[in-house]
Amino acid sequence: MGDIGTVTALTHLRVARPHRADAARNYDAILAAARLAFAEQGADAPLEEIARRAGVGIATLYRNFPTREVLIENVYITEVEVVCEAAREAESLAPRAGLYAWLRRFVEYIGAKQPLAAGLNRESTAYLECRRALYAAGGPLLERAQRAREVRADVAIDDVMRLASAIASGHFPQAEQRERVLTVALDGLSTPPG
Repeated sequence: MGDIGTVTALTHLRVARPHRADAARNYDAILAAARLAFAEQGADAPLEEIARRAGVGIATLYRNFPTREVLIENVYITEVEVVCEAAREAESLAPRAGLYAWLRRFVEYIGAKQPLAAGLNRESTAYLECRRALYAAGGPLLERAQRAREVRADVAIDDVMRLASAIASGHFPQAEQRERVLTVALDGLSTPPG
């Protein structure tokens, strides 16, 4: 099984967090405000509003994140790190339960990040490395469930991630319906009894 700890290290892709305590608080506040604003209003959320929500001036926002694209990428990277860390936590569960818990977290993440995704450059180094990190985080969970013969042996992590991404990107009138569809898909991954 791979070492999930090595794939969550995406820090080199982010804008460096300042060392001074007040500057670090501003940096964190901007990211938190941006996360909420992008979720509510999409990638075109006004930067002035993000700065206001963070309790900083627009100049402070730009000093930390010089462009909208840089801010969007940094929000995305921090969210991907959280999903990758969830893979480490899922290792404490039984093999299939751990994989499925992590896939549910991944689907929740993708579903919530649709508005942010519109502002991402899909060819950027940050996006491609984040994608690689997500695959590397989920791969060991899949392999562990396959070794335990709890999940079909004929699927690869690419198959599983595409399945989960398709469900997450789907338009469901209610969250409960997305959960039902995900449950049916996960049942299809399980090794048939007998």
